[in-house]
Amino acid sequence: MAITPRSGSEIRAAFLKFFEQRGHKPMASASLVPEDPTVLLTIAGMLPFKPVFLGQQQRPAARVTSSQKCIRTNDIENVGRTARHHTYFEMLGNFSFADYFKEEAIKWAWELSTEVYGLDPKNLVVSVFREDDEAEQIWRDLVGVKPNRIIRMDEADNFWASGPTGPCGPCSEIYYDFKPELGDIGIDLEDDSRFIEFYNLVFMQYNRNAEGELTPLAKPCIDTGMGLERMAQILQQVPNNYETDLIYPLIETAANLAAINYQNLDSKGQTSLKVIADHSRAITQLICDGVTASNLGRGYILRRLLRRVVRHGRLLGIEKPFLATMGEASIALMAAAYPQLLERRELILVELAREETRFLETLDRGEKLLAELLAANPLQISGEQAFELYDTYGFPLELTEEIAAEHGLKVDLAGFEMAMQAQRERAKAAAVSIDLTLQAAIDQVVAVSAITTFNGYKQLNQTATALALLVNGAVAQQANSGDQVQLILDATPFYGEGGGQVGDQGLLANSAVKVAINSVTRNRNVYVHSGQVESGSIAVGDVVQAQVDRFSRSRAQANHTATHLLQAALKQLVDPAISQAGSLVDFDRLRFDFHSPRAITPSELDQIEALINSWITAAHSLQVSEMPIEQAKAAGAVAMFGEKYGDLVRVVDVPGVSMELCGGTHVANSAELGVFKIISEAGVAAGVRRIEAVAGSALLPYLNQRDEVVKALTERFKVQPTEILERVALLQEELKATGKALAAAREELALVKAAALLNQAETVGDYQILVARLDGIGADGMQTAAQQLQEQLGDGAAVLLAGVAEPAKVALV
Repeated sequence: MAITPRSGSEIRAAFLKFFEQRGHKPMASASLVPEDPTVLLTIAGMLPFKPVFLGQQQRPAARVTSSQKCIRTNDIENVGRTARHHTYFEMLGNFSFADYFKEEAIKWAWELSTEVYGLDPKNLVVSVFREDDEAEQIWRDLVGVKPNRIIRMDEADNFWASGPTGPCGPCSEIYYDFKPELGDIGIDLEDDSRFIEFYNLVFMQYNRNAEGELTPLAKPCIDTGMGLERMAQILQQVPNNYETDLIYPLIETAANLAAINYQNLDSKGQTSLKVIADHSRAITQLICDGVTASNLGRGYILRRLLRRVVRHGRLLGIEKPFLATMGEASIALMAAAYPQLLERRELILVELAREETRFLETLDRGEKLLAELLAANPLQISGEQAFELYDTYGFPLELTEEIAAEHGLKVDLAGFEMAMQAQRERAKAAAVSIDLTLQAAIDQVVAVSAITTFNGYKQLNQTATALALLVNGAVAQQANSGDQVQLILDATPFYGEGGGQVGDQGLLANSAVKVAINSVTRNRNVYVHSGQVESGSIAVGDVVQAQVDRFSRSRAQANHTATHLLQAALKQLVDPAISQAGSLVDFDRLRFDFHSPRAITPSELDQIEALINSWITAAHSLQVSEMPIEQAKAAGAVAMFGEKYGDLVRVVDVPGVSMELCGGTHVANSAELGVFKIISEAGVAAGVRRIEAVAGSALLPYLNQRDEVVKALTERFKVQPTEILERVALLQEELKATGKALAAAREELALVKAAALLNQAETVGDYQILVARLDGIGADGMQTAAQQLQEQLGDGAAVLLAGVAEPAKVALV
């Protein structure tokens, strides 16, 4: 007899096994940082497959199943207050891409729920879309659900759409009834105390046009989602999701840190523990997936969650830093399902500790100021006050709102928004803009199943046909001399920007036209060639010769190979756990961002440079091959964390030195790099460092520029190159001595000017008061003058004001 799954890990494993046995391909959870540019974070199990449902990507298989980690913050204020609201959760799903449909999805959902998870049918209620007679008939006649326990719902609850237009369809949900003894009459599925929805089946069967009309899809699909935490609550028979084995160990960890007992607390204390436990899972997974705390986008969400954890810890009496401890506990709890947490453990803990330290530095001041504001019994917290807390003390608006709400007050959000105008403008400038016109052209090409065949690994020159054309940003059929154009070809030797490497440059030409291409980008395997028509005209359907500029390509691929060598050297000489956080491979330089809790020392930089140059001298022949991703990982190939790879991957191997999954272009032999030179190393974000370097022929312009600077200095100082440092040191000493002499002269001048001001003092009661302007002596001189005047005035006060020209400011003593 099969054992009913109970633990969270058993529930997850049973779901995936059930559907794998029914022909579904198991898929690993995608990153919380999605490819979809319309959302900040992965918010649903189907999101990684959205391009497949929309016909923008080929399906990975006809049937797939996954356990997808998700983050949602739209109901953050309800986290810990309700039984089942979370920021981080896992969605178990089974998906059919134009394969099976309603009958199989419904039957399997029921079989899984009743036979695998052992749920009693008398505890189950299903909902269907009000117009979906087919789904109701399957539930009633084929599955055997009692008619009174099949509830029809309206479109707001039981109809899914990918957007205003596009694929859509009705839903059917399975609810668990905690109180079946109340009967089948008048069932209200919105009664959270009685019902919990745990499985949602989406029947994607229509296409909706701009007028709202629905037409049946030729190939309908299935998208489902089961909440892991909700099923755990049901099977473990606990009152809420938080008391399952997926979360409760973190509640116990936080309770121990606060020296309290969860069961003995009031609802307010329990809520704080739940918030800490929930958010700890979320922030650990976000950092693992490459998100760093900041004031924008995903970084802002991470920072907001981090700070909520710290504040709720303070409410429970945890005064010392504790985020790293919660991070350790979260990793231990989730690592079996997500082993990358162990791989990135140090990075996660360092980021947690760093961000907590930063917040604690400002939290005390902000809380004290807010307490003073609340003590005055205001009607509300003004926008200006909330902005001062945010801008001066780093106090999040959400915390101000939370604390104000605890005192029955609101925050003037409109006033806050007015005060935040400058920050909002900066955020807009940093936001990604989407070229909708270009996107429309790409969608048009994809709609007819056309993609660009890339041949640039083997050739730099080939014949190609223009499939689509944009002129000065608008879709067109023809372009003429002088026009700025974007061209989509059926095939190309041009590398499209990706993996950090810039797109190729070159020429499109035939007897009637010449188009200079200055950049190439990729979008869903469609290559967009941007440039200018230098002569003649080109039209959709024209055949051209596509020619990559060999010189720029060779420089880019030298810098790309050097980037691989740089990562290998960092792992070997600094820390094996170092991982890539981003890169840029340009024609004239390379930039490599990596996660590191500290700066790389000058000595380490010298060693890295020497090691890479030794690999270059050793003349390693690169080996490029394609293989299944699991085979590549088993061989030790390094993947860019968070990057999405297919089943078959391209592996670039520098034998004995570096092996990476990479789609970029590379040299054939490391000796082609010639030489490697590090230009700079600096921090660019919390826990992220950046090295800029140059390799190959791109190094010559850099050296020439430095040589010009050295020549100019030798001529100006009339010294040899080896004497420049000594000459600069002497000049610095002379400047320092001159500065001291000038400061002393200014102080003497200040004393003289101050003495002349004494007769301007006024008597106020028993005191002498002097308010005067004293220009041209500097802040230090003013300080000296004020001290002398104070002594000469006796019981009194002196206020001196001066305008300083460079930099323009006012000095007041």
